[in-house]
Amino acid sequence: MPGPLLAVRNLTKLYPARRSLFGRPQGSVRAVDGVTFDIAAGETLALVGESGCGKTTTGRAILRLVEPTAGDVWFDGMDVRALERESLRQLRRHLQIVFQDPHASLDPRMRAGRIVREGMEVHGIAEGAAADARVARLLEEVGLRAADASRYPHEFSGGQRQRIAIARALAVEPRFIVLDEAVSALDVTVQAQVLALLLELQRSRGLTYLFIAHNLAVVERVATRVAVMYLGRIVEIADAARLYASPKHPYTQALLSAVPVPDPAARRQRIVLSGEVPSPSAPPPGCVFHPRCPHPAKDAECTRTVPPLREVAPGQLAACIKTNVES
Repeated sequence: MPGPLLAVRNLTKLYPARRSLFGRPQGSVRAVDGVTFDIAAGETLALVGESGCGKTTTGRAILRLVEPTAGDVWFDGMDVRALERESLRQLRRHLQIVFQDPHASLDPRMRAGRIVREGMEVHGIAEGAAADARVARLLEEVGLRAADASRYPHEFSGGQRQRIAIARALAVEPRFIVLDEAVSALDVTVQAQVLALLLELQRSRGLTYLFIAHNLAVVERVATRVAVMYLGRIVEIADAARLYASPKHPYTQALLSAVPVPDPAARRQRIVLSGEVPSPSAPPPGCVFHPRCPHPAKDAECTRTVPPLREVAPGQLAACIKTNVES
């Protein structure tokens, strides 16, 4: 069997929490805390969790838009963290990102065509008339008109701006794209259109996605597998269908219980978590979820033992020492 296209091992990102009178860091915020997962070519791994759990930092650390503190990232057998500046620049042609807010991520002083064209020129893919033709084809591929190349970002709607951002990412012919809350700023109708576009592009171009989101209803439409994060750590990872049908970790169960469904009879019993998410600068000992965990078997062991991700069902891993293993 071929190896994964992307392999992440024990990825960690710390930020200084505060500084002393002399400017020295005192303490740290564990934004990402030992994250490990694989993504196979052509699949979509959804990374979900509450705001502030470390999803976006994970995506940016993989691309080295922020430098990881520790851990390894391998892309198609290449050690991403070991690359020098020029080698990393060349690799970034294959690793792209679409940000959450297209209004902030598109340069307001540049026309749409120039935004899409810039990456082609940086990587020497096309220039002149050839670049113009590629820009026109890309804009049409994402559902815009070739004539839109002459318009500025403020002249487009939010959904259209996100299509420009997608075209910009596609311009350098990537193999892997981080979609960082790429539809969360859009209304429901436009969300559905952009999700359909992303799925079609994945089929036609053989793309691999890391789909970062907090909306589990959206994730269900696009994900091959789902990884659930809490306070910088992955607490469950499984095939999407299995995770939605039978979540094992108490946090995943609580998240899914809050997802609205059209049929009231099919709705799960709502699980309301007590307390607040702990500070990542002072995470609780043992299982990070134990202060809020509603598991009936929770005991003192949960406050002492850091639970590893272990297989609790075929192809389903959960970080909970109280979850029974299915035979």
